Amino acid sequence: MDSTPEEIRKRYEELAAPTLAAPRVALMAGYVQHGQTTTLEHVAAVAYLSLALVRKLVIRCDERALVRGALLHDYCLYDWHDHNAAPDAWHGFTHPRHALRNAEADFPDLTPLERDIIAHHMFPLVPSPPRHVESLVVSLVDKACSTVEVFAQRPWATTSEGGAAC
Repeated sequence: MDSTPEEIRKRYEELAAPTLAAPRVALMAGYVQHGQTTTLEHVAAVAYLSLALVRKLVIRCDERALVRGALLHDYCLYDWHDHNAAPDAWHGFTHPRHALRNAEADFPDLTPLERDIIAHHMFPLVPSPPRHVESLVVSLVDKACSTVEVFAQRPWATTSEGGAAC
């Protein structure tokens, strides 16, 4: 398994392209996730860094599901900061369910593993733990990226394809 930065980048772009090309995925660029980071920048960073982590640590996993699930883990398509736009006042607890519902509608071929990544990425805030290594990796990387985004101004530069230039 190649883990040079160039090989990781190429593999990420190959795996992310189909999901990023879906019409409603681009809508995530219109919502702020943490700090000044858009949801699209956030999910791209989580997907890229999750792939980089499993490659660097030589963790065997389904890389396609890892990247796709990470790109869709916050596929809520609403501004959670706007209480009139959010479906409820409990975003931190309920957004995995909203993201999964949207992902299932737009990606009917979601695998059970991809569903698990989306549904369980907020563990332990949502008490149901991840069931797969891919889900655990995305959950941990999501928390690390979120922390960076809260404290750094626009930490992830983006490419024209919406991928993180980490």
